Amino acid sequence: MGNGTEVVGTGLKGTLTALEQSMHAVQLALAHPTGLGRDSLLAQLAAWRQSVDQLVGLPAVERTEQLVALYGISQAINSSLDLDETLNTVLDALVRLTGAERGCLMLLDDEGEFTVNVARGVDGAGELRVSQSVVREAVDRQEAVVTTDAQMDPRFSAQESVVGLHLRSIVCVPLLLRGRAIGALYLDNRIKRGVFSEGDLALLTAFANQAAVAIDNARLYTLTDQALAARVEELTMMQRIDRELNASLEFERVLQSTLSWALRATGAEAGALSLLEGNGEPCLVASAGSGSDLGEPEPGLVQAALRSQEPVTVEGRRVLVPIYCKERAVGMLDLQWNGGRSLAEDSVQIATRLADHAAIAIENARLYEKVRQADLAKSEFVSLVAHELRAPMTSIRGYAELLVKGILGPLTDQQTESVHIINSNVERMKVLVSDLQDISRIETGRMYLETEPVSLAETLEDALSVVRGQIDEKEQELVVEVPASLPCVDADPTRLAQVLINLLSNACKYTPRGGTIEVRAWCNEPMVHCCVSDTGMGISPEDQAKLFTKFFRADDPAVQDQPGTGLGLCIVKNLVELHGGEIGVESQLGVGTTFTFTLPVAGE
Repeated sequence: MGNGTEVVGTGLKGTLTALEQSMHAVQLALAHPTGLGRDSLLAQLAAWRQSVDQLVGLPAVERTEQLVALYGISQAINSSLDLDETLNTVLDALVRLTGAERGCLMLLDDEGEFTVNVARGVDGAGELRVSQSVVREAVDRQEAVVTTDAQMDPRFSAQESVVGLHLRSIVCVPLLLRGRAIGALYLDNRIKRGVFSEGDLALLTAFANQAAVAIDNARLYTLTDQALAARVEELTMMQRIDRELNASLEFERVLQSTLSWALRATGAEAGALSLLEGNGEPCLVASAGSGSDLGEPEPGLVQAALRSQEPVTVEGRRVLVPIYCKERAVGMLDLQWNGGRSLAEDSVQIATRLADHAAIAIENARLYEKVRQADLAKSEFVSLVAHELRAPMTSIRGYAELLVKGILGPLTDQQTESVHIINSNVERMKVLVSDLQDISRIETGRMYLETEPVSLAETLEDALSVVRGQIDEKEQELVVEVPASLPCVDADPTRLAQVLINLLSNACKYTPRGGTIEVRAWCNEPMVHCCVSDTGMGISPEDQAKLFTKFFRADDPAVQDQPGTGLGLCIVKNLVELHGGEIGVESQLGVGTTFTFTLPVAGE
C-alpha cells in the first residue's frame, strides 16, 4: 500500500503547489485590481481553497487505502474456488471497507428468489432482515442503489423494513454476470447517516463485478466437484457390485445380489427380477422390498421396454429396465416407489447401468448353473454305472477263483494262465470302479470323512503291506524316515491309507528296477508333513501343471505303457484338501519326483 500512497502524495503535492501559486496571483490582483471584478476573484479563490482541502485532506488517503485494499481482496477472492470461502471473503471485505454495520450476500435461485448465503450483524432471531425494495430495485434495474438516509428518502421511507428496522444508510450493488443478475451485495447502517455516498458506488460496482465472476467460478467448480464426487461414488459402487456379482457363480446368489444392489442404489422400496424363458415371456426369479401396490406390469409395457432396449417409467413411481447381454434380452428389472416418493432421473440412469453390469454376471451364472447341472448328472450316471459294475465283477472274480482252485475240474496250464489274466483285469476294474465312485462322491459333495487321531507311522505300515510286493518285484530300495515322536494327525484312517497307497504305487510304477523310494515325515506345528520321493522318470513342467486333473496322463510312451486311469492323483489331492491339508509336487525329468502333503496335528 505504500507505493500507491507515494504516487498519490506526489500528485497532490504538485497540485497544491500550482494552486498556491494561483492563489498568490489572485491576492496580488486584489491588491492592485486591473478590471477583474473583486467578487469574481473572491469566488474563484474560495473554489480553489475547497479543491486544495479535498485533495490534501484525509479522504484522499482513505481512497488510496481503499483502492489498495480492493486490489488485494480481488486477488484473494479469485484465488479460491471454494464457494463458501469466496462468499465470506467478499462480504467481510465490503463490511471492512465501507464501515457498514450489517451486510449480506444474496444469490438468486432457479425460481428467481433471493437466498441469503452469508450475513454479518444478524438480528437477535439469528437472521438478517433487509430492505427488499432496495434489493429488488438494484437487481431489476441492474444498477447500484444508495441512500444516505432511508428515513428521509421518499423512495424508501414508507417501507416497512426501513421503518421497523430504523435503517439509515443503505447501499445495494447487483452482482452482474454476462448481462444478468446472479445476486446482490447489501450493506446498511441503522445508526449513522451518510455512511455510503455516490462516490462509493464506482468502487463497489467494480468490486461487485469481480466478485460475481469469482462467485460464478466457485459455484461452477462446486457443481463440477459435486458431480465428479457423485460419479466417483457411483463408480466405486459399481466396482463393489461387480466384485460381489463376480465373486460367485451361484445362480440364486447372483440374482439376489443384483436385486439388492438395485434397491440400495436407487432408493426404491420394492423390486423384482425376471428372466426370459424360451418363449420370450419373463419369469419372476427374485423379489424384495415392500410398500408398493402397483401389481404386475402390463405386458405391453414389458414388451415395449424389451423392444426399445430402454427403461420405461410408469406413473413416475415405477421403472422397467430391460437387461441385455450381447444384444440379446435376458431379463427385466422392475423397481417401484410408494406413494410418498417418486423416482428421479439419476435413479433411472443408475438402474440402467447396474442392469448392464449385472447382465454378464447373470448370464455367466446361468451358464455355470447349466454346466453344474450337466456335471451333476454325469457324476450321478458314473456313480450308478460304477455301482452296477460291482455285481458282475464280483461274479467274475468268484467263478475265476473256483476255476483256479480246481473245484470245477482240473485246468490245463494255458487255462490257468487265462484265469490269472481274468483275475488281474478284474482287480484293475475294481480299482477303476472304486476311483470313479470316489470322484463322483467328491464332485457331488458326498465324500464324508470320519476323522480321529491317527498314527501316521502305523497307517504307513498298512499302506506298505499293500504295495511292498510291487516294490520287491522291481528290486527297488525302500527308505522310511518317520520319527517315533511324530504326533498323531487328525485324519480318516481309511482315506489316509488310500492317499499313501496311491503315492507309493505311483512311485513304484514310474521308478525303474533297482531305483529308490523314500518316505519321510516331520512335524512343523500345526501341521505334519509327509513326502514320498522316487528316482523315477520325472515329470515335465508342462505336465506338472495338469497333474492333479481328472483322467490326465502324460504323453510319454513310458507313462502310457503303465496301467492307470489318471484319477489317482486327482483323488489324492481332494482327499488331502478335505482333511485341511495341501499337496505339492517337485520333479525333474530323468531325476525323480517328490510329492509332499500336509495334515493337521490332532488335538488332545
